[in-house]
Amino acid sequence: MTKTRVLVVDDSALVRKLLAEIVNAQNDMVCVGTANDPLVAREMIRDLDPDVLTLDVEMPRMDGIEFLSRLMRLRPMPVVMISTLTAQGAEVTLRALELGAVDFVAKPRIGLTDGIQELSAQIVDKIRVAAMARVSRATPVSHPTDVKSAHIPSSSARVMGGISTEKVICIGASTGGTEAIKEVLVKMPADSPAVVVTQHMPPGFTTSFAARLDSLCSINVKEAAHGERILPGHAYIAPGGKQFRLTRSGANYVAVVDDSEPVNRHRPSVEVLFKSAAAVVGRNAFGIMLTGMGNDGAQAMREMKDAGSYNFVQDEASCVVFGMPREAILHGAADEVLSLTDIAPALLRRLHATTDRYRI
Repeated sequence: MTKTRVLVVDDSALVRKLLAEIVNAQNDMVCVGTANDPLVAREMIRDLDPDVLTLDVEMPRMDGIEFLSRLMRLRPMPVVMISTLTAQGAEVTLRALELGAVDFVAKPRIGLTDGIQELSAQIVDKIRVAAMARVSRATPVSHPTDVKSAHIPSSSARVMGGISTEKVICIGASTGGTEAIKEVLVKMPADSPAVVVTQHMPPGFTTSFAARLDSLCSINVKEAAHGERILPGHAYIAPGGKQFRLTRSGANYVAVVDDSEPVNRHRPSVEVLFKSAAAVVGRNAFGIMLTGMGNDGAQAMREMKDAGSYNFVQDEASCVVFGMPREAILHGAADEVLSLTDIAPALLRRLHATTDRYRI
């Protein structure tokens, strides 16, 4: 069996030792080397040709983000970021995912040895997924400075307010999903139907993720809060470490955010959100399944379709990992299988076709 070759890059000798031991304890991977800074790593990548890189954010001589930016321009490869669980660490991690990192692990700030050992299963799972991921050269990313005030709805978009309260767009994603979700949401007009999103992400990161999307999108984006009304013109991100589902209060959709058990090993789980959409939104829902490993949400997306929703699934060629979309297709949940860049335009066309009141 060919083993996945892993290079560990971290300025902490202890972390390098722990990660190397965790990798070498697996029968399907091997740590081919460790580096204490990016300049050393650069030479080791050239000499050792690893399959996956684990990369610390804070390092001497060149920080991990600058190194990742150069790496993804010149020699794209699967990278798993090792990030500190802080507000600043969350911002940096999201930037890393934007630059092309496949995934991240949030390392503990205290109790490092025990904490990393507790994360060992998560670490090796993410390395395995990264080894299968599609990566490409990074492209420049523009960040609008004031997208909401600059956005002027067209006359056709303004009529969305009359129908959007009846519609809810439900998005599920995992590995590679932060950028895929952004690709969809930046194309939604300011008065689009409400959007609810479950992205597999740990506590401490979804607040920054929502804020980052909010700065880029015409639609308002926030972390979902228990008991709040789900409104058109807003996107609600499932908080990390919580379950997020929908319920009804009269004619309104309301968010339920709680500590209920993981489903399909995930909290938040796409299955939980999509199952609630099937039950309370029914034919007024639109489902979107984006890139991710595993099968979370596939069965519930089929339940959405059986309840009358119209579902879009990302195609294999544009996925970082084709696990969740593949399972949704195999469950017969997809109405259309599309490239990531085509999903939002197709959704907007479908909204017009079903309401006769919205034009792109």
